[in-house]
Amino acid sequence: MVIMGGNNAGHTVVANNVEYNFHLLPSGIIHENCISVLGNGVVIHLPQLFEEIHHNESRGLKKCQGRLFISNRAHLVFDVHQQVDSCQEMEKGKKSIGTTKKGIGPTYSSKASRMGIRLCDLLGDFSIFEEKLRQLLDLYHKLHPDLPIDADQELVRYREYAEKIRPFVVDTVAFLNKAIAENKSILVEGANAALLDIDFGTYPYVTSSNCTVGGVCTGLGIPPSRVGPVYGVVKAYSTRVGDGPFPTELSNCSFACVSLLLLLIQELGEQLQKTGNEVGVTTKRKRRCGWLDLVLLKYSCMINGYSGLAVTKLDILDKFPEIRVGVKYMLKGKPLEVPPACCSDMAQVEVDYVVLPGWQADTTHARTFEELPDHAQNYIRLIQSHVSIPVKWVGVGQSREHIIEIH
Repeated sequence: MVIMGGNNAGHTVVANNVEYNFHLLPSGIIHENCISVLGNGVVIHLPQLFEEIHHNESRGLKKCQGRLFISNRAHLVFDVHQQVDSCQEMEKGKKSIGTTKKGIGPTYSSKASRMGIRLCDLLGDFSIFEEKLRQLLDLYHKLHPDLPIDADQELVRYREYAEKIRPFVVDTVAFLNKAIAENKSILVEGANAALLDIDFGTYPYVTSSNCTVGGVCTGLGIPPSRVGPVYGVVKAYSTRVGDGPFPTELSNCSFACVSLLLLLIQELGEQLQKTGNEVGVTTKRKRRCGWLDLVLLKYSCMINGYSGLAVTKLDILDKFPEIRVGVKYMLKGKPLEVPPACCSDMAQVEVDYVVLPGWQADTTHARTFEELPDHAQNYIRLIQSHVSIPVKWVGVGQSREHIIEIH
């Protein structure tokens, strides 16, 4: 089940030696006997959803129809939302936030201003859908007169999409609560990182929805009392796509006066980026890379109340002779208990690090925690002790067999 967001985020999943790229589809759809749901909190660009379905089915994914259900309350992303997203980024100039230009922010803005259009509108009386779409397009045309908007052409397209999407659409709130009443197992998948949450993230360098655990209730209609264990997934190092403060970043920026230390920092960042293949699935942009930030992880644990953690991509650190971990923030000489709310303060924090020896050994063959090198085990123990949350899984590669379960 996916609760929030749109196709602005993506991830690669390798199963049975096949690589799948997901943006909107829940990763659980790989399991042939699983039912997958896109909740009411998700915003959906229909052309790109069908493109994603076709791409993954061509790679061997079992047909999605009959296994994928989409909320009739989910809002639609139109091409005009993506055009406006791009315009707004250009207008901000140097103050742009680095969005993926997939129209997510403008769509949630339409939703909040009660101008949004939902799937139930598309599948109902088409004349009412037409009226709403023309009203939305007229508004954006007034705000951005240079945008090439053809309402008639859009209506022709969406009359076709209505019949194409119809078999997938249900009332997922009733659907899921019926499954809960029947005591079925439900796994909910968040679409973005906790620090991209519009309320709790590094605002304004965030996404436009609540991607923390509260989104389970608002994005699916599941009662809070029925939410079970919550698991956090974190890389063994930190990454970020787009702009915004990144305290533990190993900067790849150019410096007017480059010292040996700055060159070393740049090389370490590039090494993480290349070894980890840190390229955005959606944007194809290189991800910014840095050391693991336990201040942010602890903050994420506090907000989400994790029952346990999965630490992925430990193997990417295999060749580092020395590994640093950010454990404390200082701002103007004062220690901080949590990350500062103000983005300008976040950009000025100084990080205290713990320096650990690297294990400099291949971890990809390990299948139990005890088979990991001692220094790799100590790295995991440091994470556990600092955030007071058990690490239940460790990833040492892309495939399922590379997941080590810690008992």
